[in-house]
Amino acid sequence: QVQLVESGGGLVQPGGSLRLSCAASGFTFSEYGMNWVRQAPSKGLEWISAISSFGRDTLYADSVKGRFTISRDNAENKLYLQMNNLKPDDTAVYYCTKGDLPTVLGPWSYRGQGTPVTVSS
Repeated sequence: QVQLVESGGGLVQPGGSLRLSCAASGFTFSEYGMNWVRQAPSKGLEWISAISSFGRDTLYADSVKGRFTISRDNAENKLYLQMNNLKPDDTAVYYCTKGDLPTVLGPWSYRGQGTPVTVSS
């Protein structure tokens, strides 16, 4: 079955950086687009970035554009999110999701258990 396991979250000061990882299993990773979404305390789920199956195409929400970079390693079945210049508003639980299509845009069906990120001084 599809499994997505996020890691790399933690407490970081404003302006700091973190790199999140998502280990995928149970499906052919290189055949699907992947996403990062997040949920801040008392807020709904927010999509923040997507990458196509071979990594050729990427998209970012305006809230993270220029600060976050999504990437993937299809040989290792891993998805990454490099987060720089973090702000308190980035505090959230971060999830990776598996797309239903190989394209950068499209619906997704599975989500991991999440990794918490707290940006605070």
